[in-house]
Formats: sequence, structure tokens, C-alpha cells
Amino acid sequence: MSIHTPNPQFTEDDVHKSQDTSKKEMWSSMLDSVASGKRLPERNVFVLGGSSESQKEFLEALSSESSTKRSQGRHGNRKPPVANDFALGYTYHDVLDADHEDTIARLSLYLLADSSPTFTPLLRSLLTPESIPNTLIVVLLDWSEPWLWLQQLRDWVKLLRVLLVSLSPECKAKMEEVMIRWRDRGKGTALDGGSSLSSEGEVSLPLGPGEWEDALGLPLCVVCQNSDEMETLERESAWKEEEFDFVLQTLRTILLKHGASLIYTIPSAPSQLRPLIHSSLGIQPLLKKLALKHNVIDRDKVVVPPNWDSWGKIRVLRDGFDVERMSQGWTCDIEEDPVYTSKKTMESDQNEPRTDSQTSGGRLSAISTYEEAIRDPRRDGASNMHVNSTGQKLEIKSQETQAFLTAQLEALDHIRNTAEPERERSTRQKFFQDEAIVPVESHIGPVQCNMGGIEVDVDDMLKRLTDHNRSLDTETPSLSTPDGKSQNEALASFFAGLVKRGGGSAANSPKPGGV
Repeated sequence: MSIHTPNPQFTEDDVHKSQDTSKKEMWSSMLDSVASGKRLPERNVFVLGGSSESQKEFLEALSSESSTKRSQGRHGNRKPPVANDFALGYTYHDVLDADHEDTIARLSLYLLADSSPTFTPLLRSLLTPESIPNTLIVVLLDWSEPWLWLQQLRDWVKLLRVLLVSLSPECKAKMEEVMIRWRDRGKGTALDGGSSLSSEGEVSLPLGPGEWEDALGLPLCVVCQNSDEMETLERESAWKEEEFDFVLQTLRTILLKHGASLIYTIPSAPSQLRPLIHSSLGIQPLLKKLALKHNVIDRDKVVVPPNWDSWGKIRVLRDGFDVERMSQGWTCDIEEDPVYTSKKTMESDQNEPRTDSQTSGGRLSAISTYEEAIRDPRRDGASNMHVNSTGQKLEIKSQETQAFLTAQLEALDHIRNTAEPERERSTRQKFFQDEAIVPVESHIGPVQCNMGGIEVDVDDMLKRLTDHNRSLDTETPSLSTPDGKSQNEALASFFAGLVKRGGGSAANSPKPGGV
């Protein structure tokens, strides 16, 4: 007995279902291919240091006007939000092509203002073997406080070194590979962003002294903002070209050890910040290549690309700068404590003035040398005496307000007394013997009284009486007789008559009993 299996019968619904399934698979494959073709290359930027305002200024300088207009046209005046008020902030930025039509890359910017080691785990989670080749470190400095730059750089370098030690072996190996590729790009060549290593036939240039002695595992760029504050330093702190050159030479010497780049920026002014950041991340426009040029002549527009600088170029800027000693001192500063230095230690170091270029242990210190030349006005605030490099005092100690006013009042009284006529001064001394009345009388003004409906000035009346009495004392009174002769003349004639009568002979005198 055989069993016959019935042939399956395909209905019309089954046919439609199979067609729908094939269409879905076709559309999903097409969408996946389009999505993979339009997937943007992502780059990560760690923005360290600065305040929330300075970080926003950096983001504005990184965004071009054309990209802003394009984003406003598509999204209706909506800009990417910036969340940088707490701990680790975040925002993003789209990099446009030269014609500002196509987006060629997207930057994810992570913002951290505090260099405390507490935030190290936040950065550690962002570093993976896949993201490390596309990551850049940016440290923000401000020209309003250039005397704190080396301390701030030391703190961030120590934080990055602690972060590097805490990574996995895979991440460390990837960082070493990135640093080798970054170092072998060649000195003085353009940053093309190529990811391939040099071929076997190519020979890399040997490193000069002080170059790449302490690689941090990631590319580093230092941005000194608000370089227009140089005019304020010249006007208020008596800075000269020597101070500005010393700051630049110190930064270039330190950053040369880490293979870092340097740039000065001014708010709302064109700069090479975007080309420098994009080139460091390997982003190149499709139509027009970025032109990145070094500039160490214009003091407020300095640009030092990576792998361009050297000790010889640093010495050319100004004679007398000890590049080797500064480089050794920086090595001692970042190697001083194996454990991260707390902020309390940094604040105590600020309160203790340094007198030489060595630490308390006798080792060289670039920070001490730098702070000895670039003085912090707040450190000299206790004595309120600031002395520039020429030894001239720029500030003086002010008097108390009441003491100053008392001295001025005495000076005014002295001037008034010396300018007053001799007669008025003697009159005042005669009628006002009490010296305490004199300043009071000078403040209350003239005293007047009403006599019979007439306003009489008491001072003027006393003056007239004094003059009248003085004239009576000095003049001799003359009395007249009824016949018009003066009393003196009458007395003179009387005594003359007596003399004449008494001058006769004895015969003319009367005789007693004579007839």
C-alpha cells in the first residue's frame, strides 16, 4: 500500500506575500548601501581648560560663517547646543566642503574645564582602539593670565599621562602606532591627514634635540585665546617685546617635547585655527586643500604647525634664551611627583615666591624660571609694589583718606594765610586770639546783623572801628580858642607876656608905702 502525498497548492495570497518579502529585502539592501555611502567620518576633539565662555569662543572660531548660514537655512536658526556647565560637556560640529554644500566630517567635541583627576574616568571611556586614531587634544589658554600658563600645562600633561597609564594594552599599542605615524609625517611638510605609514623606501628625517621626547599618545594643540590682551599688558603691566618673546620661546620649547602645535587667536578675527584643527584630524576638503602657514613674526597671530619647530628656530627669535635649560626644567616639572599634584599644592606654590630657577630640592624648574620673568600681579598684591624688569616701581602706597584730607586742609590754610594781607592778618589775630576760632570763622562766612532795618556787616564794622581807634591814637588833637587861635599858640603868647613883665628894672616895681 502506497501513500500518495498531495502536491502543494499555492494560492494567490502566498504569491503576493513572497513578492512583498522580496521587495522589502531589496529596499533594505538599497537603504543600507546608501546609508553606508553617506556615513560621515567622525572625529573626536577633547577641549581642555578655559571657562565655559572661552570654550564657546573656541567653538565659534572653529565654525565658519558660511556653515552657520547653511545650518540656519536648513534648521531655522537652530545651532548645535553646547552643554559645558557641568563636568564633561559635549557638542558637535559639521565640517563642510569648500563650496559649503556637502558635509565631509562631523566633529564630536568633549569639553572639560577642570584638571582634577576625578574626571579621568570620563575621558577613559571615550578612548577606544577605534577612536584613538581620530582624536585630538586641544588645551585652551588665555592671555588675560599668561603667568599661569605653565602651571596649567603641567596639570593637563600630568592628567593625560595618568589617563594613558590607565588604558588597556590594546589602546596603548594603538596610541604608540598613532604617535609613530604622527612623528614620521616629516618636518615642514603639509598635514595631508594620510593614515598610511611611510613605505620601506622612504627615509624619515632624524629628530633634532628636544623633539618628541615625551609623547602623550595623542596629537596636542595649544590655543592661546584673546591675544589682543597684549595691549593691556603693555599699558598696565609695562610689558615689552622681551616679555612677549620670552613667553613664545618658552611655549615653543615645551610643546616641542610633546610634538604639539601652537596658535594665538583673537575673538571675531580671521585666523588659521580651522585649517590647523582640520589638518591635525586628517580632514581635507575635496575641492580645495588647506593652506597652513607658520607665523612667528606677528606676535598676536602666531602659528606653529606640528613637526615644524626646532631649537635653532627658537633661538633665532631672541638671543639669550637658554633652550636646553628650559627643556630640562620642564622635564623635571612633569616628573617631579609620580602622583598627580593637587590644586592645593599649586595654590601654595603661588603664595610662595621663587627666587631662582630651581625647586626646593635643587632640581631645575621651568615653571620657576618662567614665573621669575613673568610676574603675577596678584602675588605682589600684599606689598602693593610691582617692579618691572628695569627696576622701576609702577605702583605706590596710598594714604588713608582722612590723613590725606587733613594734610590737604593744612596746605590750604597755609596758602590762604601767606596770601592774606598783613593788616588783615594782624586784625584777625587781635580780635580772634583763640586759634580754634579761625578755621571755624573761615567756614561760616561773614556775620551780619540788622540795625534799624539796615543789614550791617559785623566784620566790616569792627574793621572800621579798629581803624578809627588807631587813627585817634596816632594823631595829636588840636583845640581852638574862640578867637580862632589854637590852644598851643595861646599858651605860647601867655608865657611870652609873663616873661616881658617880669623882665623890667627894680625902679619900675611898686614900692611899699610909696605914693
